Amino acid sequence: MIQIGDLVISYANIYLKDSSLFHIVLKVNKKLTLLILYVRILFFCILAKKPLIMKLTVSKLNSFLLFKLPSAFICGVRVKAIDEERCIVSVKHRWINQNPFNSMYFAVQAMAAELSTGALVMYQIQKCDRKISMLVANNKGNFTKKATGRITFVCNDGHLIEKAIKETIDTGEGQTFWMKSIGTDEKGIQVSEMDFEWSVRAK
Repeated sequence: MIQIGDLVISYANIYLKDSSLFHIVLKVNKKLTLLILYVRILFFCILAKKPLIMKLTVSKLNSFLLFKLPSAFICGVRVKAIDEERCIVSVKHRWINQNPFNSMYFAVQAMAAELSTGALVMYQIQKCDRKISMLVANNKGNFTKKATGRITFVCNDGHLIEKAIKETIDTGEGQTFWMKSIGTDEKGIQVSEMDFEWSVRAK
């Protein structure tokens, strides 16, 4: 019995009937395994030269968090929705992200707020199909209420990014712009407001 995924072969019955046939199957299996390995290597080499352009989705962004921003993922930061104009990020107050005052640590709020802006920058960069670097140049925040329960950060500034990307592609110079993210609790009361200055530059 052959399973394509793992190339698992049941040799027991073959061996009982004919040991020579068993050795032939072993050789064939070895060659098939090497062939699939070579195909995989070739596939990844092709991807390295020209990556596939795939639309950013909520699941892709949350997977990105797990592998590239594990501290945010462990603290419970999750993308809930994204399109060209808006990104929604949520995080729930719990033991792992608390401060000594029984509310959410400010840095965790900052991670969620930054993600709501940065995900929009990533979205627009991917859409333009050009190599463009992105970096936070500055930030400021204002905390107006203790953050408890589930906090939702919303950024509606996606429209600011496309213009900056077009200018850096046209001029080759870095462009900066400010994006705002507002955090509210489950009652809709604002708990914090953060602004991030993003810098983009065409490579």
